[in-house]
Amino acid sequence: MATRRDLIQSIPATGAAFAVAGRLVLDDSPALAQPVATPLAGHFHPKGKAPSRFTQDILRQARGALPFADTRDLDENQRGLIARMPELKIMADAGHVAWDMERFQFLDQQDAFDSIHPSLHRISRLNNNYGLYEVVPGIYQVRGFDLAQISFVRGRSGWIVFDVLVTAEVARAAWRLFQQHRGEGLPITAVIYSHNHGDHWGGIRGIVDEADVRAGKVAVIAPRDFLRHTVEENVYAGNAMNRRLFFQYGLLLPAAPHGYVGQGLGQGVSAGAMGLIAPTRIVEEAIEAFEVDGIPMVFQNTPGTEAPAEMNTWIPGMKALWMAENVTATLHNIYTLRGAPVRDPLRWSKYIAEALHRFGLEAEVMFASHHWPRWGNDRIQEVLRAQRDLYANMNNQVLHHANQGVTINQIHNVYEVPKTLREKWYCRGYHGSPEHNSRGVVQRFLGFWDCNPATLIPLSPADSAPLYVEMMGGAAPILARGRALHDEGRYLLASEILNKLVQAEPQNQPAKDLLADVFEQLGYQQENPGLRNSFLAGAYELRTGIPQGEAVSSSSPDVIRAMSTELFLNFLAIRMDTRKAEGMRFTINLVTPDNGEKFIVEMENATLTNIQGFQAPNPTLTLTIDRTDLEQVMAGAKTLDAQIAEGKARVQGDASVLAKLASTMVDFDPRFEILPGTKGRGDAVPHAEALQAVPGKPIPE
Repeated sequence: MATRRDLIQSIPATGAAFAVAGRLVLDDSPALAQPVATPLAGHFHPKGKAPSRFTQDILRQARGALPFADTRDLDENQRGLIARMPELKIMADAGHVAWDMERFQFLDQQDAFDSIHPSLHRISRLNNNYGLYEVVPGIYQVRGFDLAQISFVRGRSGWIVFDVLVTAEVARAAWRLFQQHRGEGLPITAVIYSHNHGDHWGGIRGIVDEADVRAGKVAVIAPRDFLRHTVEENVYAGNAMNRRLFFQYGLLLPAAPHGYVGQGLGQGVSAGAMGLIAPTRIVEEAIEAFEVDGIPMVFQNTPGTEAPAEMNTWIPGMKALWMAENVTATLHNIYTLRGAPVRDPLRWSKYIAEALHRFGLEAEVMFASHHWPRWGNDRIQEVLRAQRDLYANMNNQVLHHANQGVTINQIHNVYEVPKTLREKWYCRGYHGSPEHNSRGVVQRFLGFWDCNPATLIPLSPADSAPLYVEMMGGAAPILARGRALHDEGRYLLASEILNKLVQAEPQNQPAKDLLADVFEQLGYQQENPGLRNSFLAGAYELRTGIPQGEAVSSSSPDVIRAMSTELFLNFLAIRMDTRKAEGMRFTINLVTPDNGEKFIVEMENATLTNIQGFQAPNPTLTLTIDRTDLEQVMAGAKTLDAQIAEGKARVQGDASVLAKLASTMVDFDPRFEILPGTKGRGDAVPHAEALQAVPGKPIPE
């Protein structure tokens, strides 16, 4: 199985190596304003700076406006604690650390940090819960072992597991802790995947043997279209999504007061082995009721909400409502910064409303795949109603403004969450933010264009920036004005002009360093982890560049097997470079006898297409290979030539077209440049076999 650690295994160590001498400037007087640029002792980066007095003022004002008098989350977070996890580190089977809670202990050592938004500090401290908890008798959660939580429900003959974390090692450790205190030595009889994001299915092989699934001893239950969306979401733009995770999830940032402080949904993502076992039962209907290991359950499919395939679950005998990831202790993503189709907040709101009226009016406990449960019907209804209104308001009021001419480039400065919702901790933006979500709503309905013809077919930034720099008198005055804006705390304006300079002069390190200083202050000011991480990751790459070293393909074989043949062929068309295919024309009939599939694959007009269920009467080539053998090619375990040589693939016609097709394939760089001048020369791009499927790593959210 692949490990999440592979993605960043070549990243240089940060921390002690970056702890350099410097002095902390505490004087706010104008005469000493500029020394804020002096490197900060104890910062993880040698060019890292202290929060400015402007940033500190913003954080002080935020603290005064937040509802700290409401301490119910603190009580709910600790309720039902049975046993803390004694080991702060969980080791991976490969020998490295899969999970490390020790690095987050600094969050509990101070009541406040001048470089962390007080609301973000609060949720990160709450996410330091690390152990086994009773939800109600018969329902237990192990929390703090990964981005998500793992839950155990007592069945007639064993345990029903709701969601299984990201990787096998942490799931196994959670199961071990549970068995030590409450598991009674009983086996797992069912696993329920709430939805298709990787933090809810990736750890299954740590606690379930696939042989038991095949033998019918363990049921695996999932929502409609689970497998399709599990794979598809990580294929078409998977490489780009994984690169963007460096920003949203701060993958290069060490856990530190001036760096990474958690991801809002949880402290982070485990770095063990991911796997996938296909479901044995799919919940197809909108509302479907059946017993799971003797326990009556009612499943509510909620497609197109937090995930394309997702479902809530009502356990009537326990009056327990499982809200998957549709209702947690945060405003979630409508638009996710790593990239994905924009979600439908109105549909999301209506599914919450349906859950409220179907189940919530009698529920006595509500639990979910992140954070902690809510107890008592009044509290449950309060949270459900507020979250219903949060998503509905965002949809309706953003469109209210859009219908009055507010554009995608303005809405984040106009839309505001209603005050009554802002005063509820579980409506704060710990995963989604009002700023990027509001832009996502406009994108969903109106697209990227603001209807100004000047922005309809704009020049690329690198092409337009030199003229801006020329008109502003060159680099020197831009740097001087950028420094002045920085020293006045006008960071967004500073980023506007400094970004133009960096785009025009990618090798101008003073410009990149000053823009990094600006990004750093903006990062410190953010309540939302994704926004904070993105600004701080931008600062890191501007200062240091993108880490070099060999990058390893880390696609899980389980995910490759789950990829449909059509999806594989579609992905080859994405890997193909049109410029290399000019003048090619051929038709391939692909037949996979063991599963009865047939495809026409055509190359024409420098475009590769496929259609399932048809065969061309006069193909250039007919390729016959069992799907199980094709999977070896898809995974890069064997080449197609090797399969032909071994007789596992048969060809009839002009086999040279396979070499022609292979010659058009390119390797995607998993560390492509985002900010100008940050890519090292001669960085190696991982090589994939010509017809290998190389989807992005499954993304937790």
